[in-house]
Amino acid sequence: MTKPIWIKHASQLVTLANDSLGPRVKEAMSELSIIEGGSIWLENGIIQAVGTTDELQAIYFDRIDEAEIVDASGHLVTPGLVDPHTHVAFGGSREREFEMRLEGATYMDIMNAGGGIHATTRMTREATENELVEQTAKRLDSFLAHGVTTVEGKSGYGLDLETELKQLRVMKRLQTEHPIDIVPTFMGAHAVPTEFKSREDEYVDLIINEMLPIVAKEKLAQFNDVFCEVGVFTPEQSERILEAGKLHGLTPKIHADEIEPYQGAELAAKVGAISAEHLLKASDDGIRAMAEQGVIACLLPATALYLREAAAKGRAMIDAGVPVAISTDCNPGSSPTTSMPLVMNLACISMRLTPAESLCAATYNAACAIQMEDKVGSLEVGKQADVVLWNVKNYQELQYLFGVNHVNTVWKKGIKVIG
Repeated sequence: MTKPIWIKHASQLVTLANDSLGPRVKEAMSELSIIEGGSIWLENGIIQAVGTTDELQAIYFDRIDEAEIVDASGHLVTPGLVDPHTHVAFGGSREREFEMRLEGATYMDIMNAGGGIHATTRMTREATENELVEQTAKRLDSFLAHGVTTVEGKSGYGLDLETELKQLRVMKRLQTEHPIDIVPTFMGAHAVPTEFKSREDEYVDLIINEMLPIVAKEKLAQFNDVFCEVGVFTPEQSERILEAGKLHGLTPKIHADEIEPYQGAELAAKVGAISAEHLLKASDDGIRAMAEQGVIACLLPATALYLREAAAKGRAMIDAGVPVAISTDCNPGSSPTTSMPLVMNLACISMRLTPAESLCAATYNAACAIQMEDKVGSLEVGKQADVVLWNVKNYQELQYLFGVNHVNTVWKKGIKVIG
């Protein structure tokens, strides 16, 4: 048992509490359920009570001496941020590619020259499990420092059975060794490995017949993702992989329409994916199909910025009724960042989300995109005590003052991990 924590007098306590189930759409994304002068009681890793400071004072008047009291006067308090799309477990670095892009090389130019995903694949294959644990833990530390308490993590830098399993086992190990919750996704279909060039369908067969059964048997992943893109996996190949994953109990996700329009959003709706990622080039028909099927759009504005591409049509997606989440897309090539606060600001500037929508997209809807909304993403009784106290007075200021880390204190399951 841990000592109770009473956080009181918050300038704004943004709870995101809501009686409805599932991801929020349209106007509901702006309903933050804010308590002015708010207060929250954390105990045994769980949120026990939420309300005004006077209300909790009355409830716990005979136990206040037991608690660690945190005066949040003048501060914003929110749920821990949730990052629903990362490639956090990888070996090495690719800073040279940053220069190459500035010199005119495109994403696919770099990849076709043996860089990009293939470069990280080589470095990840060469790294030992312990080396990957050490490198990944440092990135997770940085996520915590930026207010992120839950992340999704994809494999996909192995592209062979041994290394894909190594990546997933690294994340499973860090679940017990690091405070952050890591939700694992198998992404053996991140690229076609160089040794299978011109034999793409054979690699698809390898994923379906060898990789997926072992991943499922060892319970190493919750989701199955595929990069459906020109020059990577076709819509037909992607559908085969995602449908095969469903047979093994893995929920589909899909990297869709990032570089070119490629029917990825439509495929996400067709296979019942929990989310479609990127979507920079998604068609209007694809957006409508996602709205009809309730597929969450996981949008990655930092990636678009880094690649100097126009951002996804976040405003249009919300207006069309698509539930929207946002993410860093933390990866070594196209978005080497762990700053969800920066991503929230970029969502406002480049995709025209409001500050309220952006915060919802980085908390509750992000949790829905990784099926964690029953535990994280809002401050409600019975949920995990994942809480962030910020050095700003309201959520608008959090979005307005960009490029600055405003984190003051982070609690993960009721334990102070930052501050």
